[in-house]
Amino acid sequence: MNTRMNFSFYNPTRILFGAGELNNLHKQTMPGKKALLLISNGKSTKVNGSLDRTIEQLEKAGIEYAIFDKIMENPYRSVVMEGAAFAKENTCDFILALGGGAVLDASVAIAAMATNPGDLWDYVFGGTGKAMPLKNPGLPIVTIATTSGTGSEINCWGVISNPDTNEKIGFGAPELTPVLAIVDPELMRTVPAKYTAYQGFDALFHNTEVMISNSVNILSEAIALSAIENITKYLPRAVRDGNDMEARERVAYGSTMAGITMQLTSTTAEHSMEHSMSAYHHNLPHGAGLIMISRAFYEFFIERHACDEQFIKMAKAMGIENANKPEDFITALVKLQEDCGVADLKMSDYGFRKEESMTLARGARSMQGGLFLANPCEMTDEDCAGIFDKSYR
Repeated sequence: MNTRMNFSFYNPTRILFGAGELNNLHKQTMPGKKALLLISNGKSTKVNGSLDRTIEQLEKAGIEYAIFDKIMENPYRSVVMEGAAFAKENTCDFILALGGGAVLDASVAIAAMATNPGDLWDYVFGGTGKAMPLKNPGLPIVTIATTSGTGSEINCWGVISNPDTNEKIGFGAPELTPVLAIVDPELMRTVPAKYTAYQGFDALFHNTEVMISNSVNILSEAIALSAIENITKYLPRAVRDGNDMEARERVAYGSTMAGITMQLTSTTAEHSMEHSMSAYHHNLPHGAGLIMISRAFYEFFIERHACDEQFIKMAKAMGIENANKPEDFITALVKLQEDCGVADLKMSDYGFRKEESMTLARGARSMQGGLFLANPCEMTDEDCAGIFDKSYR
């Protein structure tokens, strides 16, 4: 597989990256006068002080705000619509999303539906979505990431769940790209160890999928390899000690860089497959699902010699300096999962049954079939079901 020289890249997001950067929010040009301050339905931003710090920054900047605190993991379509209605009722003219991947994803959909008629699923491409174009520009978005995983702080895409149809589908448009993103690793200190691991592997797989994608190019490859190296070296440390700021910074870097690589090169069917898993089992954390299927997923391409050289490059970035065969990537991947304490995750612990494999496979293609086109070789529904079978424990 050849690495392309051609690429197209445009991202209008100003990124403030590094410890303490939240303190500079008030110095930035805001895209409006009243923010919909979007947070999760949990307690983390209130307990760890990030909400109070953000409010202090808004007040320093003379920005009004209204808080919407109902975003859950794998956010629902219904909550997106409720948030959009709340934004309109409170005359908010931009969104400030403070949180992890779920909050950042939801911000994209809420920004669109705060200014457009109808239902979110009218504008969703794939599955039962009606694939209508947006009629109006969305509200501008400012993001403040509190976890390292999705790269959504600089992306125009969010993944939203529709429990009525057992679907979890990506939604977005270039005009919904955030105008400002703050990635401050200080806000990530209190993320529990297992979620640090889940989120870190999500970031890792964004980059590894870019590496095996049939559209990888010279820029996306260089950035992805840098991110893979940093995540592999520092994620175990971040899992062991959340206050290890060097580790937090390096993992956050790998996550944000994935947000860039995914705009240069598509991810692959690994993400389609996991979104199908958590569409049918809503309690499954996204990163955990990716970990469960990762070994069998990558072995599928290794067995077919679809992109041997890409796996060797990744193995070297993951610390196997003398790597000379694609299987070395699996060795490095398994070791990293063991070092982070996630090698024993089981699908059965989240209610999966082995006979679901074909349902999950078909769901993956129905919901996000476009990602299958980025695979380095063909993967049929039967192949996909076989990967679920191999992953089941």
